[in-house]
Amino acid sequence: MGAIKTINDGCKPSAPPLGRKASGFTLRSVLRRVETWLGKRRSRLALLQLTDEQLRDVGISRDEARREGLRPFWD
Repeated sequence: MGAIKTINDGCKPSAPPLGRKASGFTLRSVLRRVETWLGKRRSRLALLQLTDEQLRDVGISRDEARREGLRPFWD
């Protein structure tokens, strides 16, 4: 009888174990990105709701607030 060979012959598993990165993305990283986007959107919408007096207090003009408030959430 010859030597016994293993079935996988050193092949890597097709999918990483749970909790490890697959192609650079994990569910946690995707959720973190979505949370960031939603936070930006909420902040920008709140900026659009500020009065002229409040905008003066933070030192930006209505046009600057409008420009920032209308930016897409991913930007």
